[in-house]
Order: sequence, then structure tokens, then C-alpha cells
Amino acid sequence: MTQEHATPDAPRVTVRGEGRLEVDPELARVWVTVSARGTDRAATLADLTRRNTRVLDLVKAQGTAVEKVETGSLSIAPDLGRRGRGERVRSYRGRVQVKAELTDFTVLGELVALLADLEMTSVDGPWWTLRADSPAYAEARRLAVTEAVQRARAYAEALGTTLASLLELSDAGAEDAMTPGPRAYGPVPVAFAAEEGGAAPGLDLEPQRQTVTAEVVARFTMRPPAL
Repeated sequence: MTQEHATPDAPRVTVRGEGRLEVDPELARVWVTVSARGTDRAATLADLTRRNTRVLDLVKAQGTAVEKVETGSLSIAPDLGRRGRGERVRSYRGRVQVKAELTDFTVLGELVALLADLEMTSVDGPWWTLRADSPAYAEARRLAVTEAVQRARAYAEALGTTLASLLELSDAGAEDAMTPGPRAYGPVPVAFAAEEGGAAPGLDLEPQRQTVTAEVVARFTMRPPAL
């Protein structure tokens, strides 16, 4: 990038531009946690395996509505008694997490209700989000650049002159690795868990629109104004 100093013959103007828009989410992610507990290690593992298989079957039964399903983590560990000495095992605890990513939101509410109705199963989500290559990010960048150019032109016109050339264009806060380019904001997820009683009805889950923002810093030279 050009770092030359401003001169009376090539005065500079530095502006910030922001692009902001709201779009429908493209993905919904849910985390399903399956648990098991018992005094026998093999039986606990068998219960955990059976419940995990049931979760996977329900998710995969949604067909093309589910873009991705992954097992996050698996654990089975002894639960030692609080009293006494030695390694006396009171019970065993098992836990497995499954992440599902859906693109068809019409089946999401029913799926979440079915999963939450399973024994020893809890559901967290949904996390509404956009794809990493969503066109919304490019559009936010375009809006940010457009605003930066318009703002710089307004300053130049206020001085009775025009822009001459672009010196630099960068993401605002590009030096901070925690804020790289456009960002999307979504809702706080909700946790669901099975309750005693009959099967839960399908939940009415309305997708929450995503706010996408992008900020740029632009530096231009201007033709010398007649002051």
C-alpha cells in the first residue's frame, strides 16, 4: 500500500465506510447431548450406544434437509464414591454429543421436539447462521466501499474539488485478528430437554434474520482545492 505523505499538491482524505444489511439465515445448527448412567460399565456403554443410534437415525431420516451430522465428543467415566478410601466405583457416566446442520427449516421444529423427547437427551440451539461463502458478506463489503467513496467525494465537494486517486483500502480493524472483515450476528440459542409425559408437539421455530456488517478504511488523494 502507498504510504506517501500528503502535500499541498496532493492533499489526502481518509474516511470510514460501513455496510450493513439483514438477510435470512442459511443454516441452523443444533447440538444434541445423549447421556447414560449405570452401575455396570458395559451396560452403561450399551445404553449410550443405543440412544446415540436413535439420535442419528432421527437426524438422518430428515434426508436432504440435513446438510451435515457429526459426532462432537464421547466420554464414559467412573463415578467414585465420596466416602471411603480406594478406587471404589459407585456408577458409570456416559455422554456423547452430536451436531446437526440443517438447511431446510420447515422440519427443524419437529426434529428438535422429537430429539428432546428422547430419554436422557438434551438439545441446544438452534444457532442460525450463514455459510462462510454467503453472498451476503460480499454485498456488505460492496456497501462499505460504496459508502466510503461517497463520503470521500462529499468531503472533496465541500472543498470545491474532486478525488484524484485511491491510496489505500483496508478492512477496519484489520490489525486486530479478532475482527476480520464482515460479521454476522444471530440469536442466543435455547436449550431443550425431555420431560415426563407424551410425545412433545413440533415446535414453531421462526428463523431469525442475520445482521451482516463490514467496515473499511479508505484513503484518497484530492486535486488541490482553491481555498
